[in-house]
Amino acid sequence: MKISIAPIPYFWDKENVLQFYKTVEQLPVDIVYLGETVCSKRRQLRLEDWLEIARQLSASGKEVVLSTLALIEAESELSSLKHITGNAHYAVEANDMAAIHMLSENGAFVIGPHINVYNDKTLSHLHELGAKRWVIPFELAQQTLTEVLSNKPPQLETEIIGFGRLALAFSARCFSARAHNLAKDECDFVCNKYDDGLLLETQDKASFLVINGIQIQSAMAQNLIDHHDELESSGIDIFRIIPQMNNIEATVELIRQTLDKVPTTTPASVLLGKYQAYGCCDGYYHGREGMEWQG
Repeated sequence: MKISIAPIPYFWDKENVLQFYKTVEQLPVDIVYLGETVCSKRRQLRLEDWLEIARQLSASGKEVVLSTLALIEAESELSSLKHITGNAHYAVEANDMAAIHMLSENGAFVIGPHINVYNDKTLSHLHELGAKRWVIPFELAQQTLTEVLSNKPPQLETEIIGFGRLALAFSARCFSARAHNLAKDECDFVCNKYDDGLLLETQDKASFLVINGIQIQSAMAQNLIDHHDELESSGIDIFRIIPQMNNIEATVELIRQTLDKVPTTTPASVLLGKYQAYGCCDGYYHGREGMEWQG
């Protein structure tokens, strides 16, 4: 099974982004997704910068995919989308239907995790439009997923969010700005202050959600590493990691060893859980509440 690194969901300084991908160059990762998927106001890196990172990663043997915004709200964002989908060198992960419309005229693309695909008929239709890979929505339970996979087009690759925080919602409002009593148009880029988002707790001080600009994430990280044999036998080709600021080297190395069936005395899910301050979950995979952890 291959390993992929999803786009960075947070607003990091340009230097941190460049250093992150310098590190990724040296790791046993097969596929790297690049670009801004959350907020178009985050412009520390331009398309030219992403393309330069892509060239460096490609030179190190990685497959590079450019990712698009999950929520398109303005003409300027459509213009930027046209530049991404029209690039002549790299495949594109479409995270909304506008991107799919553009990409269906240009060739193969990746169905991003924010496209609602819950049955094999939709999957087959998108494959006919040019989809070469499907990133599975995290809320699909194992039983439903097995049914969809049994009827998917045979040439279509499949990728599952195996480890990392889940993007639960997007909004036209900016939650980070609102938390600081700021308007969205005058946000002062406060999301840049939080390397891995701003924790939202319940009244009982339980870790609940993470605020990340216009995106709401789970505080817990989905952790499916102990199901890797089951995933592979069901036809999953790629294990996706959602990045955070720290521990990417240890995370990738541990996942690679586990996928290669290197024995450990402690379950891999427990070892990975040490890198998540707010714990892990796998409830959606089991068809239960997303926050549950069956491990």
